[in-house]
Amino acid sequence: MSKGYWIVRIDVSDADGFAPYPTATPPALAKYGGHFVVRGGRFDVREGTTRSRHTIVEFPSYEAAVACYNSEEYQRAREFRLGSAICDFVIIEGYSGPQPSPS
Repeated sequence: MSKGYWIVRIDVSDADGFAPYPTATPPALAKYGGHFVVRGGRFDVREGTTRSRHTIVEFPSYEAAVACYNSEEYQRAREFRLGSAICDFVIIEGYSGPQPSPS
């Protein structure tokens, strides 16, 4: 079974309204086996566009990633983000097929 991921890019427009979101989200993630792979940090845009904040959350499966997003716990946390930030939010299935061979 392939893992699932949230890929989230955010521009915060209301810091006070957004402030509870980062602490309200982890309990929902924990319930569905999610953990942060990327949460902030340095980045370098080489092509295309970006937002000011980036997060990648890994889940044990795509189904767990979707269930977490749809959960009451996350939807309550999400309310802090709505109206306080512009967000691109993608749930994607991981790849578990062949990889390039090391040279």
